[in-house]
Amino acid sequence: MSRAKNELRTVVGENKQVEESDISTLPYLQAVIKEILRFHPAGPLLIPHKSEADVEINGYTIPKNTQILVNVWAMGRQSRLWSNPNSFEPERFLDNKVVDFKGQDFELIPFGSGRRICPGLPLANRMLHIMVASLIQNFDWELEPGTKPEDVDTTEKFGLALHKAVPLKALPVKIASFQL
Repeated sequence: MSRAKNELRTVVGENKQVEESDISTLPYLQAVIKEILRFHPAGPLLIPHKSEADVEINGYTIPKNTQILVNVWAMGRQSRLWSNPNSFEPERFLDNKVVDFKGQDFELIPFGSGRRICPGLPLANRMLHIMVASLIQNFDWELEPGTKPEDVDTTEKFGLALHKAVPLKALPVKIASFQL
């Protein structure tokens, strides 16, 4: 949080609100969004697909017309793809290898890929970055009174969408320099 807030202060400034045009100059914020989508995808399973022909993958035969579910939640926690897969580490996306979530890098496809990619991807891409940036830039955050960081339950409840099993209650604290 502090690193993202610092990047916003440095790049955008303290007296200007973040704008969509600023997002391309905020690599750490972009890494945070990618890590959020890897670690906690909104939909743990992509829209079902169907095989068009018999196909063999890794020694397994997938018959024609088989319904296929892609588990992006499990892909985000695959130790062959990610070092420390159960840790939230945005820095993993700051290396030289560019990994994007727009459907071409198959280790990170929270919106799907190909013909069935989510039609809302362009809107989500814009809104996620600007909303998270605005919340980080304009507020400090604290847990509800009596809750310690080590007491936060991070387990998830699976369904059509992925939810926290126990909702997180974080309180925004107005920053003195922020003006409504």
